[in-house]
Amino acid sequence: MTHAPTITTQRLTLRAHRASDFDAYATAFASERARFMGGPMERRKAWFAFCGDIAQWSLFGHGAWGVERTDDGAFIGQVAIGKPPHFPEVELGWMLCEGAEGHGYAFEAATAARDWAYGEMGRETLVSYIDAENTRSIALAERLGAVIDPTAATPDDEGCLVYRHPDPAVLQDGGMEAYA
Repeated sequence: MTHAPTITTQRLTLRAHRASDFDAYATAFASERARFMGGPMERRKAWFAFCGDIAQWSLFGHGAWGVERTDDGAFIGQVAIGKPPHFPEVELGWMLCEGAEGHGYAFEAATAARDWAYGEMGRETLVSYIDAENTRSIALAERLGAVIDPTAATPDDEGCLVYRHPDPAVLQDGGMEAYA
């Protein structure tokens, strides 16, 4: 796959990034909120991260989607199935732009991306690397059904927790004990 497939949810469209997404992306990564995602970072470094997220589609068949609110077309963040070279495993990651939090958008986008990874990609496992101080992302991972995997390798980030996401079919069957 050379580009992101389009996925629609009740309120969102996960779609290939556009150049017009970059300003909001760079603003998010320049803010203090980015301290849990390798930031804050200057615009130039944000450009390299943005392009790297997008390039994974051509290189690996997965990558980042721009998250768009369907009703008004606003770019509100990113969700990704990614594995840059320094990640030990394929990760489900998310980021919302300021003002988009608190509406359930991250949960909706991450659920769609997770379901796509297990369904379309045929993934057997998926993790999220989360800074131990990022309580909002930890809460989201747990809401998604993920549990801490203390034995999993980390991408050499001090204070990084690894949350392992269950297959959505396991969640539907109530079989979470396999992931506890």
